[in-house]
Amino acid sequence: MRIMVYPHDLGMGGSQLNAIELAARLQTDGHDVVLFGHRGPLVEYAESLGLEFISSPRPHRRPDVGVVAALRREIRARRIDVIHGWEWPPIIEGVLAARGTPAVPFGSVMSMAVAPFIPRDLPLTVGTRQIEAAEREFGRSSVSVLEPPVDTEANAPGVTEAAGFRTGIGARNDELLVVSVSRLARALKLEGLLAAVELFGELGASQAARLVIVGDGEARDQLERAAAAANSRSGREVVTMTGEMADPRAAYSAAEVVLGMGGSALRAVAFGKPLVVQGEHGYWRRLDENSIEDFRWSGWYGIGESGASGPEALRAELLPLLIDERERDRAARFSLANAHAFSLDRAAQELIERYSLAAGTRRPRSSRQAVEAIRCASVFARYQFRDELRKIAHRPAGEDFNAPAKMRAMARPESVVSVS
Repeated sequence: MRIMVYPHDLGMGGSQLNAIELAARLQTDGHDVVLFGHRGPLVEYAESLGLEFISSPRPHRRPDVGVVAALRREIRARRIDVIHGWEWPPIIEGVLAARGTPAVPFGSVMSMAVAPFIPRDLPLTVGTRQIEAAEREFGRSSVSVLEPPVDTEANAPGVTEAAGFRTGIGARNDELLVVSVSRLARALKLEGLLAAVELFGELGASQAARLVIVGDGEARDQLERAAAAANSRSGREVVTMTGEMADPRAAYSAAEVVLGMGGSALRAVAFGKPLVVQGEHGYWRRLDENSIEDFRWSGWYGIGESGASGPEALRAELLPLLIDERERDRAARFSLANAHAFSLDRAAQELIERYSLAAGTRRPRSSRQAVEAIRCASVFARYQFRDELRKIAHRPAGEDFNAPAKMRAMARPESVVSVS
């Protein structure tokens, strides 16, 4: 099968890594796979996995006419069977580019909600069972779950050496490392990271533990100021910020405990690490036998009662792991025992089955599809209008369909609001 994979960007992020690692695994399994997108830091990683990269024009207003034209040229020249877009801009551009070609458009959304202007008849995967149920209720006829996959061979205990990472940050031999590998984004991430920094500033000398934040992004300056204040208050370095690591596996390997959400949380599971899942509005919860089914239903994320309660909520979940080595060992064994459910091999096999099903059930364009196209265009026009109003009002942009309210607000097209 000839497959073109199109992530929403090629900067560091969970959805992009999912797209690239699945593409590489499909190529290993004998399929002809190419990666399309605007060049970014992850291109080097993709090429190291053996993927061919096709550079697109720089996108401007999405969907971008120039990108769609370039995509269509590549689809025709390479006789692509499936164009797989990840998140709404590549999905819509893939749908437009595939018109008039034999290619089947396919989409994956790993955000917290699905943009309602994505055609309801498009074959689509989403990241949680809860979103799948909501989208079926919305009328999507071909939606299934693809939980964030993890390469459980490349991300596993003993794969990378931890001592060099510990030495690099100056960690003492008796110091427990609590690691967060995250984009430092204001939306979705910042509140929880600030809560963690505040907690470690309060713990100070009472615990031989250090918070290590691996990543970069727009909120880095704010976090660095908070980290400096926590370190000053404690009289020692209790928070370390490493910046972005192209390959953060050494950080996972060195961790005694991992804080994370989404794909980062599942990498911790693959490494067999105790995990505390981060959310918003003060949400923190340990992975254990009481929580795993909740995470598999609603995603590796949650929404608490109040952001102000974040440090204390994290203290309640984290402290037992810091003070009791047996509790850490038990949590580590539980993580490792469940890693197989999220393996890259399993996800790749399921994806090929869905591609084949989508190709086998494709029908000539019908009047029903034309009506759906009109609906999507109307909803998208309102989305753009709201976005323009947001810009005129100088309101800050958030993350598209990735804010806490999106799961509810995006359930129906008449409730479209922009968070981009």
